[in-house]
Order: sequence, then C-alpha cells, then structure tokens
Amino acid sequence: MAHTLSTGSGVVLGLIRSGLATTRSDLIDQLGWSRITLARRLDELLLASIVVSVGQLDSRGGRPPEEFAVNPHAGLLLAVDIGGSHTRLAITDLVSTILSEDEADIGLSEGPAEIFEWAGQVFDHMLDRLGKTRADVVGIGVGVPGPVDFVTGRLATPQVDAQWDGVLVKDYFAGRFDNAVFAVDRDVNIMALAEARRGWSEYRDVAVLKAGIGVGLAFVLDGSIYHGSRGGAGDLSPVRSGGARTERLETIASGAVIRRELQRRGYRVRTSNDIVGLANQGDPEVLRLLSETGTAIGQSLAHVVGLLNPQAVVVGGNLAQAGEPFLGAIRDAIFAGARDFALQGLVVEKSRLGHIAGITGASLIAQDALFEADRISRLTRGGLPGVSLLIPSI
Repeated sequence: MAHTLSTGSGVVLGLIRSGLATTRSDLIDQLGWSRITLARRLDELLLASIVVSVGQLDSRGGRPPEEFAVNPHAGLLLAVDIGGSHTRLAITDLVSTILSEDEADIGLSEGPAEIFEWAGQVFDHMLDRLGKTRADVVGIGVGVPGPVDFVTGRLATPQVDAQWDGVLVKDYFAGRFDNAVFAVDRDVNIMALAEARRGWSEYRDVAVLKAGIGVGLAFVLDGSIYHGSRGGAGDLSPVRSGGARTERLETIASGAVIRRELQRRGYRVRTSNDIVGLANQGDPEVLRLLSETGTAIGQSLAHVVGLLNPQAVVVGGNLAQAGEPFLGAIRDAIFAGARDFALQGLVVEKSRLGHIAGITGASLIAQDALFEADRISRLTRGGLPGVSLLIPSI
C-alpha cells in the first residue's frame, strides 16, 4: 500500500472540495499546519490549475479572506448511467455541472459491447458539439445495474443478465480514453451518492431505492456510501418465513415483473417509462400492479429501516415518476411494518434530483477518483507549472 501523503496538496484539495474549508485561515484551523506549509500546498494546486481563487469573502473588518475552489474548466468528465432498459450519458465539468447529455432506450439486454460502443460514438459527437476532443477527458464514471467487486473493478457474478458476469468495464473504453482515470459502481450507489451530496445533504444517514425494470438499494451512512466487504451491500430480498435461501426482491417486485404481467395481458410495454406513461394516464391495471409492487418493496424496506435507522428513505428510478400510487404504497408498508422508534422523524420521499441523479453520481465517482488525495499530492509535488490531470492513477 502506498504511503499516505498526510501533508500533501491532495489533503488541502479534499477540504476545498468538501466546502469544509475554502480560505487560508479555515484550512489552517482544519489541518493544524503552519502558514508556510499551507502556502506551499496551495501554490502547488494553483500552479497546476487544479484550484483557482474565486475572489474574496465579505468580512466585518480588515482585508477580506481569499477563497479557493476547484477549477471547473481544467478538464471534462464522462458519466454513464446504465439501467435495465434505459441508459443516460453526460459530459460534465470538474465540479459535475452537466454540460451535455443524451439518452436512449438501450439497457442490460443489449450487452456491454453494444452499449459501450454506442456510448463511445455518442460521446464523440457530444465532445464535438462542445468544441472539445477526447484529449480533454480526464475522468470517466460508470454506473451499472448490478454488484461491482470494488477490489478488482470487475462486475460480480452472477449478474441479472449473464452477459455482464465478470465484465471489466474499463476495458471497453481502452483506445478511446486511455489517459482518463476510471471509476465504476452499482447504479443505485452512484444515485445515492448524488442524492446525499446534491439532493439531501441535510441528512447523514439515507437509504436510497432505485426502482425501474430492476430494483436496487444503497446506503449512505454518516455521509459515505456503504459498500459492504466486497460491494454487495443492499441486496433486497422479499419478506418470507421458513429456512429457504433468499432470492432477489426484483424477481417478485420490480418493473420487470410489472412488464411481464402487462405483456401477458396484451399491453405493449418495453421500458419502465412505458409503465409510468400508462400510470399517468390512470390505467387501473397498471396502478394496481404499481401499488402491489410498492407494498412488497416497502415491506422489505421496513426491516432495513429497523436495522439501520436512517433519517430518510429516498425513492428514485423511473418508477418513482409514477408518484403516489407507487411511492405511497412503499411509505405505507414501511410505516406499517417498522417499529415506532425507527419511524420517528423518518422521511420517505421521491428523489430530488430525478433523472439526473445517476449521471450526476457517475460524474461524482469520476471526480473522486481524479482528485484522490495521494494521486493529487504526487502529481503536484515539486510545484511544477502546467502539470496535467491527464495522467492515469499512480
């Protein structure tokens, strides 16, 4: 394991990114360093154009303190959010502001080769429209609808679709963006990261459900994503008695189950958006199935609420756009099944970020990989001007 550069510029950058300390005096208070040491580290970041001075803050007297922020224009991040039947792409700046986005009804069943070839072509067009090239891309973040072994970076086995078993997603970007850092995680984890940082930042402990063709759950505990020992946390199972092996909840309660039932009844539906469209038209059969699905999901979540005692349960994914027929059933089942103590102050609400939660989260994990503290400390060590972020992780 590499030695942690505890007094490197990456530590300073981390505080600036978090917003905990953005002035010299605040940084010294947080770090306990001398002014000389801090000045050297800030100079390294400024010379590398990783941070910029964004002016001076108002103060009650004397010279207003200078404030520092990440330079959003030092490169571009690519974000990919793959769903069961729908995939979204975005190009963002280095603070994850979306500059361009695209989407298509393409998902798991098309397989990794087709999805990533399509994504690569679309990204080339998006870059061209922005007047940028592949050389401007410094980071890539990808969300996939299945568990990721974060030790190896490979998708775990088994996946919902066997085409994705053991896939190393990074390989599909080789040759196009070789110099960009890369990050991959479960789609619901990246959604949870975005909701925690950008949507529900007032809460430190949040459970985030993604409901579309599939169903996934993620946890933000004390402000950080909880992955489990190998990335498998959040695998929901139906509530059952007896000693049988647990199964995935999405096998009995998900958009895929609703789609299958509707197709059996002669409906022409393919995506979770199709289901939501019928719900918004007031179709009674679709509303019934959404309510039943929401109830089954809520019953499983009631156990999660009792176990982890989150402040909020946030419901995202396309099915959340059906509103109260689905969300209300989840909420009612949680409040009917969990113990009173765990329910005190609990919020059960729809995602605040909506459809951009996934691509925002994908950009954020790319940002985190790019600005990893030791990486930045090593890149900027020596204070040489013009150091590029376009260097693979060390």
